[in-house]
Amino acid sequence: MTLDNILASLFVDPREIQVDGNRLAGEARVSGGPVVHVLGFTNCAPLGVDEAIELAARVLEIAGAADITPILFLVDSSSQRMSRRDELLGLSEYLAHLAKCLLLAEAAGHRTIGLLYGGSAAGAFIATALACGTLVALPGAHPEVMDLPSMARVTKLPLDVLKEKAGATPVFAPGLDNLMQTGGIAQVWDAVQPLAGQLIELLDSAPTPRTDDTRTRLGLARGGRIKAAQITTRVHDEVQSHG
Repeated sequence: MTLDNILASLFVDPREIQVDGNRLAGEARVSGGPVVHVLGFTNCAPLGVDEAIELAARVLEIAGAADITPILFLVDSSSQRMSRRDELLGLSEYLAHLAKCLLLAEAAGHRTIGLLYGGSAAGAFIATALACGTLVALPGAHPEVMDLPSMARVTKLPLDVLKEKAGATPVFAPGLDNLMQTGGIAQVWDAVQPLAGQLIELLDSAPTPRTDDTRTRLGLARGGRIKAAQITTRVHDEVQSHG
């Protein structure tokens, strides 16, 4: 789906969402549902320090408001912008700041829902889509925490070895199906049906912000991460017993 089609399928008046270059922002009423804040990225653009700090400022403004209006974060990006300027300015800190702002908004009462409709990779993916309380996707989305050639350079393992591991476990593999299996993506929406109804159903199914992270449990149930839930539960219990 194109961005225009997505906005038309979600909102009473899609024109309330302003698209400025590769960024979008606004506040609009979901067809048959509530008003939501809309932020996001489009055109498969990289996420650099300028974009990250602007998005973080908008999230902080929402988090500081008296209401608890949900945030819908639309994502179609490449990776973080790997330029000399961005790296020298401390890009990793900007990305971490944006992720923490989304966590703060959720803690302040605003549901944060990421909608992955295109690509996203590496730090840009982690600081936006994965930092939201719930991540959903549309068919054809193509997320990558790290592609296999990059993983080979970092781990010093041969690419053929990583391809073999990616075929055996989704933790090593990029792509929508693999991220679904690991629990990183909660739902893949039906692009044929109106998106507004699917968003309303998601909001109604869990109307309050998350109090815990369900992704490990989803990963266990789907067979994509069979140890993570057990480990996180054990860590939580250990912390509670020494609290």
